[in-house]
Amino acid sequence: MSPRVEQILKMLEAEPHDSFLNYALAMEHSSTGDVHMAVKLIEGVISRDPEYLGAYLTLGNLYERQGEPDKAKGAYQNGISIATKQNNRKALGELNEALQLLA
Repeated sequence: MSPRVEQILKMLEAEPHDSFLNYALAMEHSSTGDVHMAVKLIEGVISRDPEYLGAYLTLGNLYERQGEPDKAKGAYQNGISIATKQNNRKALGELNEALQLLA
């Protein structure tokens, strides 16, 4: 286990449902190739905090890495809905681009 993962896990002991910390832990798992765990963590972030916009693009990318384009499409579309609601043009552009590249 990397020192970074250990540090995040220690912080999660105090704040187990912190969206940013769970997202960061997912990114660490993703970077080491543990896509399954990364997906599980990101899905948990979205389940607890559906407005956490950055999770949707990441989840779509992870689903693509797992060879699940339909799930990726759903993640991107859900993210587009949230980005539109939040009027976040940058995220909206990134999610639309990812969706177009998937098609």
